[in-house]
Amino acid sequence: MRAILFEIGPIKLHSYGLMLAVGVIAAMLMAEKRAGKLGLDPERIFSLGIWCAAGGFLGAKLLYVMTEWKTLLNGGMTFRDIIYGFVVYGGIIGGIFSGYLYTRVKKLSFLKYFDLVMPSIALAQGFGRIGCFLAGCCYGKETDAWYGMEFNHSVYAGMHGVKVIPTQLIMSAANFLHFFLLIFLAKRVKKDGVIAGCYLIFYSIGRFLIEFLRNDPRGEVGTLSTSQFISLFIFAAGAAIVLVTGLRKGSGTKNKAA
Repeated sequence: MRAILFEIGPIKLHSYGLMLAVGVIAAMLMAEKRAGKLGLDPERIFSLGIWCAAGGFLGAKLLYVMTEWKTLLNGGMTFRDIIYGFVVYGGIIGGIFSGYLYTRVKKLSFLKYFDLVMPSIALAQGFGRIGCFLAGCCYGKETDAWYGMEFNHSVYAGMHGVKVIPTQLIMSAANFLHFFLLIFLAKRVKKDGVIAGCYLIFYSIGRFLIEFLRNDPRGEVGTLSTSQFISLFIFAAGAAIVLVTGLRKGSGTKNKAA
């Protein structure tokens, strides 16, 4: 796989960055398309997307530094590690918080836009994990199975010449499936906040399970990886949102198809 697709002089096209851009654009277009059907303002999507993207970037970077603080203090982290290192959960949390601030500032319904955006986030993550695959990061454990793959041209994978589980493709497929599942539910669920809660539940379960197959350097909390540890709280938060919003009387409803 290739982290850099091609070079023209000093200009380099990174596969991971390209797929992130594709994912963000696809997410915004999908959210804009669905906004009108849900009776929301499509013109708000771009500004909301900028806020969420900025908050997500800062959150992903901050959580990466927090999980790798020992390595940073010991001098075992290079400038490249700091620049390219992210933790997805930090991006999700930071993006949601930024979206909340945006809706408060603009006096919009947070839950309605929360429900609108989260399926698009799953869609963006599907493309993002393809970027991980092309770059060679987030790889899995060694395997002799037929589906094992080598990342000999990757600057990230530290197991050149060894077949590993392509966990990136598994995560990508799971995220695309997650997107379609949320869209399916959005057409049938009427209470505001339930779809967003379902996103947190489904994603946390999938992330917890895939971590057992990964073998790239990650932080740990006891016997769990950092992401597995965070998944427990994300699952609890999602379940609480679904329970509270689903049972709340007089909760807002979606009168039009998603």
